[in-house]
Amino acid sequence: MSKIEDVRKFYARLMAANAASPDPRLEAVFASVPREAFLGPGPWTVVAGSGKIITPSADPAHIYQNVLVALDADKGINNGEPFLHAMWIGKLAPKPGEAVSHIGAGTGYYTALLARLVSPGGTVTAFELDEKLAGLARQNLETYGNATVVHGDAVTTPLPPSDIVYVNAGVVAPPAGWLRALRPGGRMIFPWRPAERVPLAVLVTRTEKGFACDPFMRSWFIPCFGASAASLAAKIPTRDQAARSRSIWLTQDKTPDRTATAIFGDVWFSSRSLDAKPHG
Repeated sequence: MSKIEDVRKFYARLMAANAASPDPRLEAVFASVPREAFLGPGPWTVVAGSGKIITPSADPAHIYQNVLVALDADKGINNGEPFLHAMWIGKLAPKPGEAVSHIGAGTGYYTALLARLVSPGGTVTAFELDEKLAGLARQNLETYGNATVVHGDAVTTPLPPSDIVYVNAGVVAPPAGWLRALRPGGRMIFPWRPAERVPLAVLVTRTEKGFACDPFMRSWFIPCFGASAASLAAKIPTRDQAARSRSIWLTQDKTPDRTATAIFGDVWFSSRSLDAKPHG
């Protein structure tokens, strides 16, 4: 076994252990998808705290750690933290045959992992707003026959019907179109950033009763163009209100009531779980 295969396998074991996913395929895909193929030629710039460190060489072993790697340092765009993505992907539990929409795909590394997890029979549609990154993602994913890259704005472009929507850019609220794109039983993870002081990761599940919502950890991503600024009419939640949100509603389906923790135009968050009995 070559050194880099050894390093990659150990990295994959760390990712799977951190994700605590019961799916053994998660470790397998982290071991089989070469991260360096999506980062451009080394040496690479690793983001550490508020500083940056250049890897000592172009040896890929340097990037098989839980590190952010700069893709476009000027724009603050990175290949994100593997532990976080392993945990998020583990929570979403992609299955063969499912359709995924990946928003903010960067150069396609996590798209590739998702593409492997929904094979055979599944597809990934990856949206990337930055033209250069979208072009690189298209090249990087050429050998992944079930992944398609769309250079465009996922806020204004309709998503295909999706079992999973994987969002890698911070939004004040998920656009109504993203929620509508979820099939029954569909899951979405997105970085919720209704205010600077409230960075949360939220898991949404579409059930027969509506959209269940679980804010499960702190999280920060760069803002999503077109969906990261709240209108003056919005009800911005405190951190505590945001953390207590248990369901998401489309205003056209249900008018915001006293359980509303946050209101953003046609989407609002409620502290009432879908299983709770309404009062009165």
